[in-house]
Amino acid sequence: MRKSLQLQAEMCEEFGACVFDVTLDCEDGAPVGGESDHAAMVVALATLASDKARIAVRVHDVAHPAFEADMATIAGKLAHRLCHIMVPKVESVDDVIKAELALVAASAGHLPLHVLIESPAAVHRAFEIAAHPRVQSISFGLMDFVSAHGGAIPAHGMSGQGQFSHPLVLRAKLEIASACHAHGKVPSHCVVTEFKDAAVMKLAASRAARELGYTRMWSIHPDQIRPILEAFSPTEDEIEDATKIIAAGAHADWAPVSFDGKLHDRASYRYFWQVLERAHQTGRVLPLEAQGYFTPGLQ
Repeated sequence: MRKSLQLQAEMCEEFGACVFDVTLDCEDGAPVGGESDHAAMVVALATLASDKARIAVRVHDVAHPAFEADMATIAGKLAHRLCHIMVPKVESVDDVIKAELALVAASAGHLPLHVLIESPAAVHRAFEIAAHPRVQSISFGLMDFVSAHGGAIPAHGMSGQGQFSHPLVLRAKLEIASACHAHGKVPSHCVVTEFKDAAVMKLAASRAARELGYTRMWSIHPDQIRPILEAFSPTEDEIEDATKIIAAGAHADWAPVSFDGKLHDRASYRYFWQVLERAHQTGRVLPLEAQGYFTPGLQ
């Protein structure tokens, strides 16, 4: 966790913005019986982090004996410091409501929830879960999802390549992405366990971003962060086109325009504005004429 926070600080200086979140883990990271001490350590780490840091915490699931203590300690003491709380193994809207009530009890009712869907039943309820106003993002728990099928999905379904080919896994990913986009939430793609295989990592991140509609992705190793950022960032050509099209639209007072022989109107202006937003959020260098959109005072 300390290494992750240090890397975040270094890349924040490099890019001039915080381009990824660090999620401190209290679920798989806490030893059995040591949940309270682990939560206290997480609070100490988050308290000492830079003001520019974007920090979240994954607590135990709502059915775990440590859940309420996690929320009281972490949300209660870090309400002003966290960007969100991650809740694993969410099965239904009822679990979201339990987490929301725990936030309110900890005087952290303003914090958004990111939830982790890890079972076939939860995938079935993805649209209901995404519709809850407290939910900001849904992540897909690949390994638990595969395990929940009792061997019906082979181990290959958890691999960097197999998770994009097995029909049940692919269907779950598409359901979650569709549910999120239907309700204006952020779909967050699952991990790739082959953290030493750069080619597999790059291909998985690219497919998640370009084919499945995901706008965020988890990493489990520092070496995965830059490939993810690259895959989820617009290309230079995309940024250049978006800049020109937005400028042309603005010049025409957002009436339809022709660009490279193609018609553009308010629907495509919205899309290309999102390209520029994504470029800014992932630390890409914007053309000078686009920088003013994101830098107060710069024209």
